[in-house]
Amino acid sequence: MLAHAFLVILIVYFLLPLWWLIVASTKDSHGLFSGTGGALWFDKTFALFDNVKQLFTYNGGIYWRWLGNSFLYALTGGVGATVLAVLAGYGFAKFAFRGRRISLALLLGSVMVPLTALVIPTFLLMAQFHLIDTVWSVILPSLLSPFGVYLMQVYATDAVPTELLDAARVDGAGELRTFVQVALPLLRPAVVTVLLLSVVATWNNYFLPLTVLSSEKLYPVTVGIGQWQSLANSNGATDTPLFPLIVVGSLISIIPLVVSFLLLQRYWQGGLSVGSLK
Repeated sequence: MLAHAFLVILIVYFLLPLWWLIVASTKDSHGLFSGTGGALWFDKTFALFDNVKQLFTYNGGIYWRWLGNSFLYALTGGVGATVLAVLAGYGFAKFAFRGRRISLALLLGSVMVPLTALVIPTFLLMAQFHLIDTVWSVILPSLLSPFGVYLMQVYATDAVPTELLDAARVDGAGELRTFVQVALPLLRPAVVTVLLLSVVATWNNYFLPLTVLSSEKLYPVTVGIGQWQSLANSNGATDTPLFPLIVVGSLISIIPLVVSFLLLQRYWQGGLSVGSLK
């Protein structure tokens, strides 16, 4: 009973902010700050559809541009980081080469470095190549995922039996074919995990785009909503129309992530190699 009660408390704790976001998205400016329903319940005025309409038409529909930029950065950065992590992790796990231990030690050390600590060096590096205020200044740093490489290396070590690879090589398969047809299917759960982690990290990235981008049209949705928040706070008035747009924009921005998790969760399956050697 205590364990179940603790789990219920955790569920409420994690769902409460989402519930507040859904409820707040249905309110207008007056309902957000002076409504009769309270912070966690609906107001008498249901303004969700009006808020969505204003969101997609405000400032020439700039939110559409921000949303498209987020998709561009998340997909290119997430997929690219996953490809590099899979190749590097598989290489570390199944091949012996000179400098392997030192490379793994450097990899583990890089995992410990906070990403925010690398923003300013990244900015200086991008400035040297004249990539500041371009999409590449966000995409290129997103392609590197030390944690993804480490995760793939650990998973590939146990999930891909070396005997299975040797059997494929004996049958005449080359290294590329062995990787694609034998190892990659066994790595599918880890690939999906790294893909989701990379996409979510790039989608939620705020500090890096804020630092390297100055054009409003290149902002991802996180930075764009943050700029609206700063503008709304500087106005000093609680009835500014930006607050409902900020709330409903935040709600819409998490929908792609929720859909991604729901669609890809079925690929999280373990034990795919059970019986493969029999």
